Amino acid sequence: MSGPSNHYDVTRWPVGDPFADLGEVINSIIADIKTRQSNANVADGGKPGAVIYLPPGDYHLRTQVVVDVSFLTIHGSGHGFTSSSIRFNVPEGEWPELHELWPGGSRVLVDLEPDAGEDDSARAAFLVERSGSPRISSVEFSNFCIDGLRFLPDGSEHPAANSYLNGKTGIHVASANDSFRVVGMGFVYLEHALVIHHADALSIHDNFIAECGNCVELLGWGQASKITDNLIGAGFRGRSIYAENHGGLLITANNVFPRGASSVHLTGVSRSSVTNNRLHSFYPGMVILDGGSSENLIATNHLLRDEEPWTPFLGIDNGLDDRFGLIRVGGDHNSVIANHLSLVIDAQRIRPPQATPVAVRLTAGTGTLVATNHVVAMDVHARSGDSAFSAQVDALLSTTASDALGVTTVLVDPASARNSVLDSGTEEQVVADRTANAVRATPTVGA
Repeated sequence: MSGPSNHYDVTRWPVGDPFADLGEVINSIIADIKTRQSNANVADGGKPGAVIYLPPGDYHLRTQVVVDVSFLTIHGSGHGFTSSSIRFNVPEGEWPELHELWPGGSRVLVDLEPDAGEDDSARAAFLVERSGSPRISSVEFSNFCIDGLRFLPDGSEHPAANSYLNGKTGIHVASANDSFRVVGMGFVYLEHALVIHHADALSIHDNFIAECGNCVELLGWGQASKITDNLIGAGFRGRSIYAENHGGLLITANNVFPRGASSVHLTGVSRSSVTNNRLHSFYPGMVILDGGSSENLIATNHLLRDEEPWTPFLGIDNGLDDRFGLIRVGGDHNSVIANHLSLVIDAQRIRPPQATPVAVRLTAGTGTLVATNHVVAMDVHARSGDSAFSAQVDALLSTTASDALGVTTVLVDPASARNSVLDSGTEEQVVADRTANAVRATPTVGA
């Protein structure tokens, strides 16, 4: 004889109206799950958890959802991402001609209005938090869109739509957790898309996380997690992928869009891998290892640093100059191997003027291996346009340049020593103390 169903459809639940306040409905469903699954051990079972389904539609969320049960899946039928940034930067008079104005699919509209004094967790559409033992486990968010709707003015001359500020978070995991999954989701116009503390065996896979102030933030500490096969792009104030105090983190096969202040930033991260990613940025400081990050592998990534081509964002940068480095490493025994780095920039826009841009910079630590990296540096005349799509595609596909650009392929600061730099630049392009580091320069043609 079968028991009650553990599959819930928010449009069929008798409490609340999911289109008016999805939070009230889901919280009521979670309360029902906890009431029905109150015994921790029934016939060697007890608490199987549940599935909450969001059919395609627009669901306003005016009450924060609090998840405090394990084995819960909240899923929809489409991540629904579409560019709000493009729409908001189109003149309003052209909006009636657009096919869509908002993201779609199974879409959660974050209508929370937090007080200024509240912490970040109070500003999240979905808060995952539970104390006690064991850790909350196997919570999954999949295949729906979380939309922060609008950004707010930042006091500058730039439109509010481009500020990346609104105090809203998509998913905030505050408690230590195990085997969480965020899969096939769409996040748009949130100041923080995904914030997760104390993760163990976390999977962030195949999501579309873009036009958010910050995209993926792994905080506190964690281990054995992965960020794979995502499309990601933060705003100029924020970080696309950030992790602190993690071990065994795998970051691979992601396509990271430009405009984020950094593409991958690891602080105090050890024995982890950043491999096979395509990273694109309009600024230096694309991959940063600091805080003693050690024994990490950065390999076979494609990094492109070029110029902002879209008119609404001209003149905006992340505050770093071109000597900072595209890859910047401070820590011991890291490996930077077989990466392709393209610097396709206008020599007239180099910061500070007349400086030599740096591709890979070692700032601290010992024993790092930099080997067989290929750096292409070209001086181009930067062009811009009003269409985000065509301007960006034109810039990506253009490989013609007026001249080669002088570049320091590897710079080793005096605070870093006993490193090996092999076949990653000519004798002139590698700037390092040869008495404190082992350097084998890339041969030049005709030498």
